[in-house]
Amino acid sequence: MTLEQLRIFVAVAEREHVTRAAEALHITQSAVSAAIAALEVRHDVRLFDRVGRSIVLNDVGRALLAEARVTLAQVAGLDDLLAGFRGLERGTLRLAASQTVGGYWLPRILRDFRRSYPGIAVALDIANSERVAEQVAAGEAELGLVEGMIDRPDLERWPIADDHMLLVQADAGPSRVDADWIRSADWVLREAGSGTRSSFEAVLATMAIEPAELRVALTLPSNEAVRSAVIAGAGAAVLSNLVVGSALSAGHLHALPLDIPPRRFFGLRPRGRLASRAAETFLEMIAKAP
Repeated sequence: MTLEQLRIFVAVAEREHVTRAAEALHITQSAVSAAIAALEVRHDVRLFDRVGRSIVLNDVGRALLAEARVTLAQVAGLDDLLAGFRGLERGTLRLAASQTVGGYWLPRILRDFRRSYPGIAVALDIANSERVAEQVAAGEAELGLVEGMIDRPDLERWPIADDHMLLVQADAGPSRVDADWIRSADWVLREAGSGTRSSFEAVLATMAIEPAELRVALTLPSNEAVRSAVIAGAGAAVLSNLVVGSALSAGHLHALPLDIPPRRFFGLRPRGRLASRAAETFLEMIAKAP
């Protein structure tokens, strides 16, 4: 099995189409078919089921796809590592960030990094905190940046910045927010696994309120969707000041008087794995950020 065969297999598996994979790889369709056939013959397995003129990834193929992605990511990491020793003249820095961090806190740092090291391409994937941790552990991202409390033995975690959360709704609301008000309000929440939701649930715990006691009007998959729903009057939400600051200034949202301690943004990386020069330089830039 060669790395080139793995790359071809991943391209076909992700598209479930030989011709489209060949076009994406800029090689001939016959070369793609030969690579897949060589894998199947060598290991005496079928990776795809043929359905008419189409192909569908089977259980063996799905298992190989997961491992192949990790292997190719590790090889790419070695390439980037070697490129880093040539003075950051070229390479790729693969990052994963949770929504608040990636959408609001990180862009300025990415801008400064790209200005300083234009030869380093930055690939950023944005997901919720739990998914970011999975990507870092699997080698799909070299560094993760999250607002959620991730505790995994295979990952190193350290604080990189503070964030301020606010309770907001469309109208001015009460002069005092207590446990009874929280239990009676309609709420717009992020999905389970998001750092924003886990931060809110930590606040609830200090007030002896179980999440199941909330009247949940909507559960939405992004900060922007939650903010828009709250502006529309769907209920209250707890979001980062980074997310709601402009809406507060414009009068579209109002902050309610709930004392929420600052939360931390955290960096994640695989425990014991050597970081590339690009990753180390990026972390140095984060450490100097105001």
